[in-house]
Amino acid sequence: MEFIATLIRVTLPNYLQSLPIPSSVMGIAKLTGSEWLRLVPVVGTITVLAYVTYQAFRKGKAPPSDLRVNLRIMKEASKVVNMVDIEDLGDKVSYCRCWRSKKFPICDGSHNKHNEDTGDNVGPLVLKRREPVAATK
Repeated sequence: MEFIATLIRVTLPNYLQSLPIPSSVMGIAKLTGSEWLRLVPVVGTITVLAYVTYQAFRKGKAPPSDLRVNLRIMKEASKVVNMVDIEDLGDKVSYCRCWRSKKFPICDGSHNKHNEDTGDNVGPLVLKRREPVAATK
């Protein structure tokens, strides 16, 4: 414990006092190579602490890569458009709205993992043929 007390009360203040911190912005340009090297540990430590603090406050926010909806489908196209003939639909078809389906534009259930990972609530677009209503007289 004595070692830590000496480190904090004596060694660290002496080290910080010996650093070549310029008194003006123009003084930065006048620092020599050896003075810059003496500043590296302090600047590095401050940078790491700032980065760790930034990451700690950023945890609840989505990373920039998650801002895009379409992460991999037809990325070479300026806009993804799929056309389907209504006659080809059959009785029921589910279309992907999460952009994660491996059978895009048909839904393969990938939205379930996406929802679990992100807390989202996206589901497919389901189109089904309506049964004809019997005519009443």
